[in-house]
Amino acid sequence: MSGPLAQVQERIAAAAKIARRETDEVTLVAVSKTQPVEAIEELIAQGQRVFGENRVQEAQAKWPALREAHTDVELHLVGRLQSNKAAEAVPLFDCIHSLDRPSLVAALARMMDKAGRRVPCFAQVNIGEEPQKGGCAIAELSALIAEARAADIPLSGLMCIPPEGVEPAPYFALLAKLADDNGLTGLSMGMSGDFETAVMLGATHVRVGTALFGART
Repeated sequence: MSGPLAQVQERIAAAAKIARRETDEVTLVAVSKTQPVEAIEELIAQGQRVFGENRVQEAQAKWPALREAHTDVELHLVGRLQSNKAAEAVPLFDCIHSLDRPSLVAALARMMDKAGRRVPCFAQVNIGEEPQKGGCAIAELSALIAEARAADIPLSGLMCIPPEGVEPAPYFALLAKLADDNGLTGLSMGMSGDFETAVMLGATHVRVGTALFGART
């Protein structure tokens, strides 16, 4: 089998080998935002089982029917989540990668209690301290993690998006250290342009869109 999915899987395996890690320690999240159902179906047919969407509304439009047809597929929210969308996100997603503020902890905890469903979350860190980006400030991370734990939100680990146009390795290494300091093992880091570096530095989840689906129109 060749094609973008096989190529990305091979690149993950090669990076894992260099880092002396097992390939199955890394979950490939295929980011299908703006992609039509046909393109998603194609990847599912090739064996991909974990997908990511950026927006609740778009996921609601595409995924209920897809999930009915493919009951073993997991759906992750990889984009920013507004607190007022928590009620829609909790029943829809299997994992949320963008828990970044106390108000969202409160909203999600409330909705998880109501739904009787605990959705694992990654705490998103603003690793480059960029004012325009989502994510918790590094200095406030321990407090956010404590709040999430107190609210009985299952924490999978930490997530980050490094600044654009600079070497991502130091940021990935910092995220790994912050996770370790807070007793967390999951690392959601690395996208189409840098996922191999992320895998070498311990990523457990890489969020890949363009390398799988091609450039978005």
